[in-house]
This record gives sequence, C-alpha cells and structure tokens, in this order.
Amino acid sequence: MLKLSDNPPALYPAVGSVRELTGQWWIVHTKSRNEKALAWELLNREIAYFLPLVRRTIFSGSRRRHGLTPLFPSYLFISGDALDHEAALRSERVSKVIAVNDQRQLLDELSSLERVLNCPVQLDLCPFAVVGRRVRVSRGPFRGIVGRIVRRDTIARLVLEISILGRGAEMDIDADLLEAVE
Repeated sequence: MLKLSDNPPALYPAVGSVRELTGQWWIVHTKSRNEKALAWELLNREIAYFLPLVRRTIFSGSRRRHGLTPLFPSYLFISGDALDHEAALRSERVSKVIAVNDQRQLLDELSSLERVLNCPVQLDLCPFAVVGRRVRVSRGPFRGIVGRIVRRDTIARLVLEISILGRGAEMDIDADLLEAVE
C-alpha cells in the first residue's frame, strides 16, 4: 500500500504552482536515489523546490508494490536565491548544481509538466531529446501546452521536454487536439 507520508510534497507547499515561485531556478543533480531525501531536507530548510513524481508499480519477486518515484531520476528543481543555492550545494545528497541560462523557458516547461502531472494521465520517461514537430494542444484540459509530437505504433504521443536536461515525458494524445507551432 502507498504511504503518502513516505513521500515529500512534489511542490514546495507554501505555493500552489511552480509559476508562484519567484526565485532563480537551478537544477540539482543528486546522488543516486537521493531525490526524495533532498526534497525533505529542502522542505525543512524552507527552500522552494519542484520534484515531479509519478505513480509506479514495482514487482519484486511475487510481490507487487505501488509507490511514487521521481519522473527524472537524480534530478530536482530548486528556486531561490544565492543562499538557497549554497545550502543545496552543502548537502551531502548533491552531485552538482546545473545553472539555468533561460529561466523563462525552464519555467514554461516545468509549468506544462506540472499541469499534466495534476491530471490522471500516464506519463513515461523519455530519456533522449526528441526530434519532431512542435505542436500546441488546441482544446481540452491541456490547452496551450506545447511539446513535440512523435508516433509509435500508430499512437500519437506528445513529448513534454525539459530541454536543459535533454529529457522529457511523453503521453498519449488525440492528434485532432493538436495544432502546429511555427
């Protein structure tokens, strides 16, 4: 059974959306399997963060377990000032911090990802940069979200990119809901 108390909030609880975070963004590359522990540490230090989590079923022998796992293993996004940046660096859970040159682009990408994570949609990690047509969702609950479209086995898939990581998440979508972005 999934115990929510084992998992930190995906988003710093003092805000309702990543768009409400006003600090500078950094991407933290954690040591292996330290994303949740670092999120708890940042929460205790009152440092704003975003840790995209997805539900997964894990099979171990004959047992089936459900849990929340980071969508991007070993990555966590923090928002704050220079002191927050230094506090994250001092953590024994951090391998490195990646500076974000295009703050607006990262915020747009994280905001789109957050909107999708708040809906009952299956997201799968897409661990490579996707080459394909940029599209915008024109109708429905994901209206305005921009991504790249790929097709696999005749199923249209929308890839939400976090371009600085060269990674993304992909979901099934009806191609009739999409329009080309120039």
